[in-house]
Amino acid sequence: MPLISFDAAGTLVQVSEPVAVTYARYASGHDVQVEAAALQSAFRAVWGRLPTPLWPEGQAAPDDDRSWWRHLVEEVFAQAIGRPLPQTVIGPLFEALYTHFAQPEAWTVYDDVRPALSDLVRDHALCVLSNFDCRLRTILAGHGLDRFFQHIILSSEVGASKPHPRMFATTLRMLNAQAEMSLHVGDDPRCDIAGAQAAGWHTFPVVRPESGLDLLVEKIRAGTFWLA
Repeated sequence: MPLISFDAAGTLVQVSEPVAVTYARYASGHDVQVEAAALQSAFRAVWGRLPTPLWPEGQAAPDDDRSWWRHLVEEVFAQAIGRPLPQTVIGPLFEALYTHFAQPEAWTVYDDVRPALSDLVRDHALCVLSNFDCRLRTILAGHGLDRFFQHIILSSEVGASKPHPRMFATTLRMLNAQAEMSLHVGDDPRCDIAGAQAAGWHTFPVVRPESGLDLLVEKIRAGTFWLA
């Protein structure tokens, strides 16, 4: 049976409100006043320069990448405000944000997702392949999406993040699949598309609205992808 793997954030689900708005709202609740625009600029800069976690082969992140997320949040606020926040402030603020983004209500499902998964699961092995941590399982289950997938493969458990080849090799091993019979679907040109192609997979780039999961199903059913 052909394999289709899906990225999660930006492909299956998206945040219910902009990340910077959420950061600003929670910061205000901790007596930190900062504009969402400044946080948005800082988040993009920090996200772009902060190396993703990489652990030795066979070793998962010992804390489910929690410390990496804390470092990200600390750096974002330090850049947005112009100085590091005291640990007595950033500690509780990080915990509140970390818990928030674990809640299914913090995320919404794209309209094209459920119809596409319902169609494809009939004759394909489906899985999630995501640069995320264990919170993703709660998020997907909360939206009833977990039932479509044979496995949810997380970077925090693999010890590497897409586009690292270990992510794709782990997926093939877990699903007992071959790269030439596998298709990866995602919205990130480097992590999803280039990473999968380097591993020998077929790819489908998600660029909504012109290239969503409805178009993916249409192409598969039309035989555009030979693995259909």
